[in-house]
Amino acid sequence: MKAVRLCVACVLLSATPLAAADRYAVVISGASGGSPYAEKYDGWRDKFVATLEDTLGYPRDHVIVLAEKAGPPARRATREEVRAVFQDLATRVTSDDLLLVLLIGHGTSGDEGARFNLVGPDLTAAEWAALVRKVAGQLVFVNAGSGSFEFLEALSGRGRVVVTAADSAAQQYETVFPQFFIDAFGQEQADLDRNGKVSIWEAFQAASAAVKDWFDDQGRLATERPLLDDNGDGIGREAEDGGASGPKAADGPLARTTYLQRDAPAAVPADAALAGLVRQRTEVQTRIERLRAGKADVPPEQYERELEALLVELARLERQIRSKS
Repeated sequence: MKAVRLCVACVLLSATPLAAADRYAVVISGASGGSPYAEKYDGWRDKFVATLEDTLGYPRDHVIVLAEKAGPPARRATREEVRAVFQDLATRVTSDDLLLVLLIGHGTSGDEGARFNLVGPDLTAAEWAALVRKVAGQLVFVNAGSGSFEFLEALSGRGRVVVTAADSAAQQYETVFPQFFIDAFGQEQADLDRNGKVSIWEAFQAASAAVKDWFDDQGRLATERPLLDDNGDGIGREAEDGGASGPKAADGPLARTTYLQRDAPAAVPADAALAGLVRQRTEVQTRIERLRAGKADVPPEQYERELEALLVELARLERQIRSKS
């Protein structure tokens, strides 16, 4: 095993990833229910859009904004507009891209399922799931509003990161999670591994801690406990579950290696066969990163076995790439 790792060390250092995938974002602030809420939601939404465009470099046509009141660049947050947005994204987003959906506002849970409050008729969690199902690529879906808990199971799936502000259907009070989640992407202290960028997991960790502190400072019983699911089981995990065992402990590896920033672009080989090998190499490198990120949640023997298999596969691909270069 040590020999394999030493052999592959040079491979990891010299490997160049395929051209960076595109990033898209849908940011929606729904029906506010009054001017105090409207002002707050508008502020959060505008700050996050500015972060995406000005700090993280998203092209403006890759950031779709819907709000209670239409006005450039926002379209009105109606059910029809939401459907139109995802129909358009289904034609634009490829399997290599990442799509972030952030919902800011009110929501409800009931016999007919959880809903996010739009202007006019709402969409249920099941309807949101049907909309995103048509869009290729990796999905990060964050329902930061009240009544969000049931979205966790409805939106959960392989290759997805789903975050909710609540951990039960009973939690339908106003949330402060969106403020702290958005703030995290501009905070140096949120970058726990000091790699110069904030992952979805790190933003979730920072926001969860800030929510707890906010309620403590207010002397109030917490009415929201954020959850994250990224293993597709729809169960979710709190930020403080780092030492847990069982199903909850499996969440986190994907979110830890998912960033809103694009990677630096690299040249794509003109040869189709070589480009395919480079793409496979990138996928294996990503799997290695995610396995390492989740090392604490995997039995040692399983971790060693899976890592060795991935390193051997990476070395094989590198040999093939060099032979064609």
